[in-house]
Amino acid sequence: MPDWFHASDFWIARLVLQRGLGLAYLIAFVVALEQFRPLLGERGLLPVPRFIATVRFRDAPSLFHFRYSDRLLVVVALAGILLSLTMVLGLPDAWPVPLTMAAWLVLWALYLSIVNVGQTFYAFGWESLLLEAGFLAAFLGPAWSAVPAPILWLFRWLLFRVEFGAGLIKMRGDPCWRDLTCLSYHHETQPMPNPLSWYFHRLPGPLHRLEVLGSHFAQLVAPLLLFFPQPIASFAGLVIVITQAWLVLSGNFSWLNFVTIVLAASAFDDAALARILPLERAGTTVVVWHDGLALAVTALVVVLSYRPARNLFSREQIMNTSFDPLRLVNTYGAFGSITRERYELVLEGTHDERLTPDTEWREYEFRGKPTDPKRRPSQWAPYHLRLDWLMWFAALSPGYTPKWFPPFVEKLLENDPATLRLLRHNPFADRPPRAIRVVLYRYRFTTWKERRDTGAWWTRTRLGEYLPPMALSSDWVSDDS
Repeated sequence: MPDWFHASDFWIARLVLQRGLGLAYLIAFVVALEQFRPLLGERGLLPVPRFIATVRFRDAPSLFHFRYSDRLLVVVALAGILLSLTMVLGLPDAWPVPLTMAAWLVLWALYLSIVNVGQTFYAFGWESLLLEAGFLAAFLGPAWSAVPAPILWLFRWLLFRVEFGAGLIKMRGDPCWRDLTCLSYHHETQPMPNPLSWYFHRLPGPLHRLEVLGSHFAQLVAPLLLFFPQPIASFAGLVIVITQAWLVLSGNFSWLNFVTIVLAASAFDDAALARILPLERAGTTVVVWHDGLALAVTALVVVLSYRPARNLFSREQIMNTSFDPLRLVNTYGAFGSITRERYELVLEGTHDERLTPDTEWREYEFRGKPTDPKRRPSQWAPYHLRLDWLMWFAALSPGYTPKWFPPFVEKLLENDPATLRLLRHNPFADRPPRAIRVVLYRYRFTTWKERRDTGAWWTRTRLGEYLPPMALSSDWVSDDS
């Protein structure tokens, strides 16, 4: 292959891409080990066996089509954790090219098996992002081999779609992105605020407009510069990294921001990255057959990019969609519309045998989503709280009850240990509640004065019942009986 085929100045970039993606996979498999069984296991809210009975293998390829059990899920998650650790520690750097490639492809296949049966609990754009990036990482080669330039360009193409897709969906969506007011609401109404979100929300209006302008530049201008020569490409990467770091500071978005920052490494040459990572570069060897394979993978991605690229420039642009069941080339985007008010579902239980106006109701507390107004929002990203995120979506449509919600309430009525481990606090540790109801509230961040006077981070207004009292026992009655 000619010299241009090898990115000799991107040795450190490859290291960052592989180690960073290994860490993201590690987090993803840890999340699966802890959360998959209560959400999607044999006794989960949306059991996988029921799902795979209605879906063909070719539409959602997964190892679990051959057999699913909670024990097998644990084996898959633990295997993913161990394999991810080898990537983080850089052990494959000394392996032969075929072994390195096989390790990444196994990692990708294991997580694909989880995502493709994860249903609504895995219907997030960062799942496909991690899979697409992990597939590309398989063809970067170990540290001793020459870096194939076409694969680095594919990483930039992926980063371009992530950012440019998000920028276009905003400009085509909510008018507040065009009049620069969206971030006057977003820090308060985002799915899961973090410890600094209250302070970001209280920034002056002109700074919120500056935030939106910065977002537009990072998502609509900087991605175009990724394909320019150095140092312009490095400048574009820096803009994207700074913007993503701002999002890390202001909210909890799972590993989306972390992976995007890792992808931005593909824009920095060794001269730029060596200022932060002063690593002694090893010599590299050209592997001819590996170069040929990299070229074939590039051709495959180019062909599969047709539909995602067409979607980017379509007036009917859709976001976070996979156009192939292997999730090799996807479309991305987020927050095309911004909610102006925050709604929360609060689950309350009681031991009372009869419902009266004096019934004592106790609230369940979630790990990340707001419930107690005096509890400061927590930092969880890059860890992903799947149930908390789905609770946010459920509150947006009070007239619609997702199919996982009634089973969730039933699990709480049973004091199911696996389900309760997904929560922060169970107010019925001694014995299960007799009944549970779900109340819809409107939440807003307190003002500076309210914060000083009450110590609360939120103030809330009760809007009504989302679900009336539910019970397992047929002898439980309310005052309406």
